[in-house]
Amino acid sequence: MSSNISYLLGTSRLLLVSNRLPFTVKVDQKGQVSLAPSTGGLATGMRPLLESGLATWVGWPGISEEAAGNLRDSISKTLRLRGVVPVWLNSREIEGYYEGFCNSTIWPLFHYFVERAAYDEDYWRWYVEVNRKFADVVLQAYRRGDVIWVHDYHLMLLPSLLRERLGDDVPIGFFLHIPFPSFEVFRQLPWREDIIRGLLGADLIGFHTYDYMNYFLESVRRLLGIEHYLGELKYGERSVKVDVFPMGIDFGGIRAAAMGEAVAAKYNELRKKLGDVKVIFSIDRLDYTKGLPERLRAFKRLLEKYPEYRGKVSYIFVVSPSRERVEEYARLKREINELVSEINGQFSTLEWTPVIYIRRFIPEEELLALYRLANVALITPLRDGMNLVAKEYIAANVGHNGVLIISEGAGASSDLVEAIVVNPNDYDGVADALKRALDMSDYERENRMASLESRVSSYDVNAWSYDFVSTLLSFKKTQAVEIEEARTRRLSGVQLTMVVSSFIASRSRILFLDYDGTLVPLTQFSWMARPDEELKGLLSRIASKPNTKVVIVTTRSRASIESMLGDVKGVEIAAENGGWLYIDGKWSQGVAASDLSWKQEVMKIFTSFTKRTPGSYVEEKDFSIVWHYRNVPSELGEARSNELMDLLSRFIAVHPNLAVVRGPMSIEVRLAELTKARAALNWLSRGSYDFIFAAGDSGDDEDLFASLPQGAITVKVGYGPSKARYYVASPQELREVLLRLAES
Repeated sequence: MSSNISYLLGTSRLLLVSNRLPFTVKVDQKGQVSLAPSTGGLATGMRPLLESGLATWVGWPGISEEAAGNLRDSISKTLRLRGVVPVWLNSREIEGYYEGFCNSTIWPLFHYFVERAAYDEDYWRWYVEVNRKFADVVLQAYRRGDVIWVHDYHLMLLPSLLRERLGDDVPIGFFLHIPFPSFEVFRQLPWREDIIRGLLGADLIGFHTYDYMNYFLESVRRLLGIEHYLGELKYGERSVKVDVFPMGIDFGGIRAAAMGEAVAAKYNELRKKLGDVKVIFSIDRLDYTKGLPERLRAFKRLLEKYPEYRGKVSYIFVVSPSRERVEEYARLKREINELVSEINGQFSTLEWTPVIYIRRFIPEEELLALYRLANVALITPLRDGMNLVAKEYIAANVGHNGVLIISEGAGASSDLVEAIVVNPNDYDGVADALKRALDMSDYERENRMASLESRVSSYDVNAWSYDFVSTLLSFKKTQAVEIEEARTRRLSGVQLTMVVSSFIASRSRILFLDYDGTLVPLTQFSWMARPDEELKGLLSRIASKPNTKVVIVTTRSRASIESMLGDVKGVEIAAENGGWLYIDGKWSQGVAASDLSWKQEVMKIFTSFTKRTPGSYVEEKDFSIVWHYRNVPSELGEARSNELMDLLSRFIAVHPNLAVVRGPMSIEVRLAELTKARAALNWLSRGSYDFIFAAGDSGDDEDLFASLPQGAITVKVGYGPSKARYYVASPQELREVLLRLAES
């Protein structure tokens, strides 16, 4: 992997940032400092980069400043020699940030244990503070040209903190190693928008599964109103890519170790002790997300439902101690102890123990021997980001003699499709799956395991890290081109000065301005988008200049736009894209009398869809009807809108005078002749203008941009492809442009 990543990075360095370092710092009673390599998948996969000098790692060493005492500088020096930069946290920061917000808020919430999540403002303040502290240390360690890769839920604010201080040119990636929850769960977090904005500081955001990715994109849409296109978001001047990278393991290293003599000897020793019984095996740390009591109940159900397995199958149930001083973890430990005692008390004999319960850390050689020994691996967490234990079992199962049972709540279940997938809460279902696995034919078992082995070995941790870094660097190049192009098109600086000069020098001027998303931001409901007095005064000042017309060209109804801007002196209006015209203080119909009987049938269709789509609503105008679905969950909204577009395409086939227009989270049926380009002709045909200015944010405005003379100043509000010559980032930025014109 080192050579592959080295080729990608060139002269750059990978700056890894995570809560914990790849080494656990230990200080003995004599004050001697030692470093023990961490065993996690991330540490294992990235360690070769550290050893080769291609990476530097920033993280917390796992002990408090108080515990380090006067050894802090010595520990820091030792770590730096290993390519590691420590972030020192005091005991209050550890309690508030790590034990508090990370473990008591984000961990339960993101794993769907909503009732366990604590929404404590002090926890949040510590989380913000520690993320800032990480940012300070990263900036000290940063060298020009570094590629920054931030990991996991502890540091979700860090990407934006780094972006603010390093600018747009630095490649920043983020990977979440736990689930990202559905919006219905995520929305319960009071600081949800802060978290989303923090993550969007990254250029590339990675998740284990498509579900997690889609949940994140849905949250971005619902909270910030930003739509994605094929996993890309426009956030500020930057594009942000969101993608799936199912994390792998060190397959080659695990396979080689599992085939080694030491593991083989341990395997033979265990096999001799257990005799002829078949082995079901699992290993987890003590945590309520792992489904440990549920697993024991399912095994008990196996022995109750299928008594023929009594005396023939033992369950080696390994649990690594974790946070046992915390009451809920201590309670979980007691529950497990009681269940193990209950099962063994009910079913054990002098010759046979149903559950072999091991509550301690398992050395690597013993763990690999148990993987090899297990006829069935029962990996059934209630919820897990990926679960690398399942993949380790596949790598260590040398003879293809095992069967993997995995929970549908684990991210790995979407990747390891040849495993038996179960619902961990369905005890009968898990018991039946155990029976199926124990009775499985050699042919089926070998084919399943061979397919799993091929899948896990082909996308190991090396391929995963290479894939992420290469995607980040490739996307960064594309993004740089987009940013540079956007900067040259942005209506600011020299370009704005030239436009203002042209405005001053012209003899006759006209400005065509869209309303929603252009003069005012888009809102949840159209009635909320009211103009403030400053905007009204600005439009009036421009319209009062000699030989200057200001025309609002909008899809809004006559009544709606009149309620918004009807009292602004000098402003003229084209409502419903020219269905109604407000010129010289009078309203007139902009289209010939037309048969509008079609509206009844369209209203029936839209009403039917509204009833089936909570959050949607219908808006009826004089010459059109609009179905809005901005407040509908994205998957449902997309499904319903596609269904509706298909139905309407057949409807307008027999109504050639109508058009179906798909707008931002809306579908409109209107008279085909109503376009902003045609509406503008009502003014352009009446006079000669040597300064034409048009601004808008939607597809209707694109038609207007394309229809105007070559010398016109056309401005798109917002990011993305456009026929406009210039763009501004937001309605507020357009207001600043209009202010320059008003003051000229």
